[in-house]
Amino acid sequence: MARVLVTGGAGTIGTAVVRRLLAGDEGFEVRIADHRTPPEWMREACEWSDGDLRDLGVAARAVQDCSHVIHLAAIVGGIANFHKLPFTLTEMNNAVTGSVVHAAIDARVERLTYVSSSMVFERATEFPTTEGHIEVCPPPHSAYGFSKLSGEIYVRAAREEHGLCSTVCRPFNAYGPGEMPDREEPGIAHMVPDVIAKVLSGQRPLQIFGSGRQTRTLTHVDDIADGIVVATASPAGADEDFNISAAEELTVAQIAERIWVACGEDPAEFELDHLPTFEVDVVRRWPSVQKARDVLGWEAQIGLDQGLADTVAWLREVQPAR
Repeated sequence: MARVLVTGGAGTIGTAVVRRLLAGDEGFEVRIADHRTPPEWMREACEWSDGDLRDLGVAARAVQDCSHVIHLAAIVGGIANFHKLPFTLTEMNNAVTGSVVHAAIDARVERLTYVSSSMVFERATEFPTTEGHIEVCPPPHSAYGFSKLSGEIYVRAAREEHGLCSTVCRPFNAYGPGEMPDREEPGIAHMVPDVIAKVLSGQRPLQIFGSGRQTRTLTHVDDIADGIVVATASPAGADEDFNISAAEELTVAQIAERIWVACGEDPAEFELDHLPTFEVDVVRRWPSVQKARDVLGWEAQIGLDQGLADTVAWLREVQPAR
């Protein structure tokens, strides 16, 4: 039976990927590599390899006897995190990816899937943004975006020099149950949990960063997980890159209003307070999803209103408003 290693398997997207692998019919045994202790259900269902993946010996032990690797391990977070930890992000993400890719080459894995980010298209000029735009898109200003683009280059270089079969998946604006907001420092978490926490805490008017005219394409974490697994298992996904995303472009103000309503608040009372934004705040994020449809037969399935309702319900359960 094929065995897949999921690095960062205890993270928000990693947890969704592990659940999707265990529930699917691809026939994978699952091993996770994460320095965090996974939840009990994951430890019961999967092998667990801990340790610092920047150490090549640790990465080699994690990859050993695996036919596939899904590489998610990275420092992530919301817009404030990108500005607070630029060197840490760059150093950590490049070191982990370099080590994991090196171990995958040595182990001769059948496929490595690198989970990149929509932030590689931070300065996109083509909308909807196709995968091919990566060839002409200006490089990201943010350390996080650059670290994810650097990871793509690691993977491509490994393919060109060592024949490593790889797939690149670029999730767009992940949200859903699993990510906790940071009540002490808004912007450290992603927008959806951050804004839900503000609404549930009674914040009036609702604070957002910037004008609210920036656009995003929110994609439920379960859809992202499904797209990653489909791309990993599909022969057609070999040595290809895919935008893994929903298709609906909304402004940040529109998203905030949808969250407001999902929290059970009166739409007539919706009001925004605009905070100064950060140096890097992507103006527009709207991907083309045609390649994933055509090549993989995949597209996102979870509607935004249902996904937001599920996320609000989860946050109410794990972190009641104070």
